[in-house]
Amino acid sequence: MVAELNKPSLSYRDAGVDIDAGDTLVERIKPWAKRTMRPEVLGGIGGFGALMGLPQKYKNPVLVSGTDGVGTKLKLAFMLDKHDTVGIDLVGMSVNDILVQGAEPLFFLDYFACGKLDIDIAEQVVKGIARGCELAGCALIGGETAEMPGMYPPGEYDLAGFAVGAVERDAIIGGSDIAPGDIVLGLASSGAHSNGYSLIRRILELGKIDLSADFDGRPLADVLMAPTRIYVKPVLDLLASVPVKGMAHITGGGLTGNVPRILAEHLCADIDGNSWAMPPLFGWLQQEGGVTDAEMHRTFNCGIGMAIVVAAEHAETAHRQLTASGETVYRIGQIRKRAADDAQTIIHI
Repeated sequence: MVAELNKPSLSYRDAGVDIDAGDTLVERIKPWAKRTMRPEVLGGIGGFGALMGLPQKYKNPVLVSGTDGVGTKLKLAFMLDKHDTVGIDLVGMSVNDILVQGAEPLFFLDYFACGKLDIDIAEQVVKGIARGCELAGCALIGGETAEMPGMYPPGEYDLAGFAVGAVERDAIIGGSDIAPGDIVLGLASSGAHSNGYSLIRRILELGKIDLSADFDGRPLADVLMAPTRIYVKPVLDLLASVPVKGMAHITGGGLTGNVPRILAEHLCADIDGNSWAMPPLFGWLQQEGGVTDAEMHRTFNCGIGMAIVVAAEHAETAHRQLTASGETVYRIGQIRKRAADDAQTIIHI
């Protein structure tokens, strides 16, 4: 009993948690979150729960949700001590996913987990998240910062994001009316986005690559860390004027893995691999790593971040409108009936 009485009194700080850091971070990021607010948001950052009403323009809305992370691209961020763009990646991966079903992103929540909170790094990350929300037109209405000593190595953290959007029930895009003769348009990516970075890091490691070296007029590090392109605003504008039959966000799995997700079993997408200019990064990765064509198309977006399927008579109008919105657009393929032994998406080179 005496030994029990003589035990030191421990607090949460003795476990390595900075209780005040979370409050400081909230105060720093409030101005950035405020820039993303929509009229439907009730309250602000810092509450136990975030409140948001549905926009009144919707008559029969369906909520569409998506969640994702940034993957091992974070390892490069740690190596380079560059944290200002991974937040954009985080938003882009989720909002582009719900966009393909016709949904307008309404709000976003983030989860930031670390062993010990570095407020300056966390602020850079959240500023990027807020910038991604601005690009997507959705509100950053809350999130969670989890400080868990012993769970993560010093200087490292993990990210997850959650997007919720809305679409009219009769305007949901699922690909059910895609038919032979329809045209596949491809929107250019801004780089590798947030996929394939385990392979990228392996190529860098084996080749002992200098990340500060010039690559096509920029440091290689900047090319590799280019944030995911967010397609929300141009595509929502397109949906308001052109009938779109299907869309695929080209993430892990590439064109060959993602386009089939919107095709009926009896359909095939014939993709002309020479119809767009593959960015130099992907050619360099293929050569440096000795990666086969099939593996490139399965692992990377290879320059196409979003595929959009429209009827042939609407292809030129869609192409023209997307280009006017600032997108680089390619006519990359056509839908046809699928032969018994065909894959659902075939890239011809």
